[in-house]
Amino acid sequence: MDVVKSAGHSCPTIAGAYLMVREGLKILYPDSLPVRGEIEVFFKEPQEEGTTGVIANVFSLITGATDCSGFKGLQGHFSRTNLLHFNEEISLHVKMKRRDNGKEVHVAYDPTCIAINPSMQAYMPKLFTGLLTCEEKKLFANMWQERVAQILENFDKVITLH
Repeated sequence: MDVVKSAGHSCPTIAGAYLMVREGLKILYPDSLPVRGEIEVFFKEPQEEGTTGVIANVFSLITGATDCSGFKGLQGHFSRTNLLHFNEEISLHVKMKRRDNGKEVHVAYDPTCIAINPSMQAYMPKLFTGLLTCEEKKLFANMWQERVAQILENFDKVITLH
């Protein structure tokens, strides 16, 4: 998956960001393919807060929307700059808006209904101090990715749209 390659890892945040974009695009483009650069994205939180920047990177990768650093366009066409906005007053975590017709969807992600394997808690302190054995690293990685898979498989439970 390109999103995982771009992020450099697979985790619940990356899975959730991907699901928010995917499900939002289904609402915005029910009968056609989404158009890169034609989607404006608004985030409730500031870019620097928590995982907002990481999530914004996923939205940018898929939709083409960027802040001031993106593609400036050709003779006034195809610009993808100034399409990411942060610290917005919106109802859910993210709002996606089509630029051509103004249709919008609000999206949120909450993975708390997907249980964390309780065995992971025992590995956390050792993970951060570098004291995991090779076998423990494998076990932890498997449990981590099992949760990511559960999130992706149960997207209808972790994604809210309106």
